[in-house]
Amino acid sequence: MRRFKELFIGDKRFYKMVLMVAIPIMIQNGIMNFVSLLDNIMVGRVGTEQMSGVAIVNQLIVVFNICIFGCVSGAGIFGTQFYGKGDHKGVRDTFRFKLFSGILLLIFWIVIFVLFEDPLIHLFLHEGSGAGDLEATYRYGREYLMFMLLGLIPSLITQVYASTLRETGETVLPMKAGIAAVFTNLILDYILIFGMGMIPALGVAGAAIATDIARFVECFIVVRWTHKHKAKNPFIEGAYQQFSIPKELSKEIILKGTPLLLNETLWSMGMAMLTQCYSTRGLAIVAGLNISTTVSNLFNVVFIALGSAISIVIGQLLGAGKLKEAVDTDRKMIFFSVAACLGIGAVMFMIAPVFPQIYNTTDEVQKLATQFLRVASTYMPIHAFVNALYFTLRSGGKTFITFLFDSVYVWLVNIPLAFVLTRFTDMNIIWIYFLCQFVDIFKCLIGGILVKKKVWVNDMTGVHV
Repeated sequence: MRRFKELFIGDKRFYKMVLMVAIPIMIQNGIMNFVSLLDNIMVGRVGTEQMSGVAIVNQLIVVFNICIFGCVSGAGIFGTQFYGKGDHKGVRDTFRFKLFSGILLLIFWIVIFVLFEDPLIHLFLHEGSGAGDLEATYRYGREYLMFMLLGLIPSLITQVYASTLRETGETVLPMKAGIAAVFTNLILDYILIFGMGMIPALGVAGAAIATDIARFVECFIVVRWTHKHKAKNPFIEGAYQQFSIPKELSKEIILKGTPLLLNETLWSMGMAMLTQCYSTRGLAIVAGLNISTTVSNLFNVVFIALGSAISIVIGQLLGAGKLKEAVDTDRKMIFFSVAACLGIGAVMFMIAPVFPQIYNTTDEVQKLATQFLRVASTYMPIHAFVNALYFTLRSGGKTFITFLFDSVYVWLVNIPLAFVLTRFTDMNIIWIYFLCQFVDIFKCLIGGILVKKKVWVNDMTGVHV
């Protein structure tokens, strides 16, 4: 028992350090997901077709957001280690790289969404139950997508700035900006979706406009604060005076970052493809999964925030050359994340039937949502472990390994399994969902072995010298 405590349990100083990094991220993501839940409920109160159309488009928007996340994270691996080493010029160069590459990706995805909106939305529309009108769902989805395109611009800028701030230890300001944005979103959702006074009810268009305005509010707060506090953020000093990035650093970011970018993009596309597989059983499945995913995200903020904390804390320790401390800290942070999610998953399982009852939808959809939620709750500790392993490997620059470990696994294992089970068997959709989630147990074994072998213990900041 004593040996166990030494390996996996930290002291008060350790947990204070971890929570100081994780709690602001947790609060920000928690409030964002709570408001997303309320937003989802409000659209759901309008009707099943509206809720399903918005859910389908949000699957596509998530692909964009995670693609940008992968882009900034590749450079962020270096930014975190540069900060740990005290190299502010290195942080500035990684910031520029994020901005330039992010703009290219923004243009690419806007073109894709505009040119291929029809086939992308129709991928998720299938007969199979009595819940919902497919043509109406398509119309609402298309309307929502057109309005949401504008919000992609501030979303990109916010990710570039906020990610760099977090890498330099500033997690509170992005949290405050996120809180301001979600409350803006919530208030405008109520007014624009249902109408108030002289303002007409805009339905799904109102939901999209509210989200766009909230994203501009968040972007303004983050950018303004960063430039007003240059002493705290030396990386922003002269960031726009010149646009050159050292060739050697650019080469290293591309080599390390491209697998991460591909991984995040393919992973998010894989999640959308899994939903598409499930959707072949009918529109009720799309609606049920939408409710389940929205509620699950509210609980998932714990392991997501702790994963981000691992990338920040471990990255800084590696950059500072404290390799033994990084190994010990990482092991304890992984254990903490899994242990926390055991308790949270149990709570989520017990209250799963409550949330679907709030939606103005059919009994079939409510029952499916409850069952999906219960599967997700039992999977949560596994997901927490996989997430912690992923961020550990990524913090040491093992992006090609994470590429194989994460997105390649989804496309070679999860998606083929879902494709076969949904199209060539009569198995109940809940059991299909269960099997497609729990097959990730093999990722736990693979990732656990790699982390234990310490393949991720690397200091990469030398590339900038």
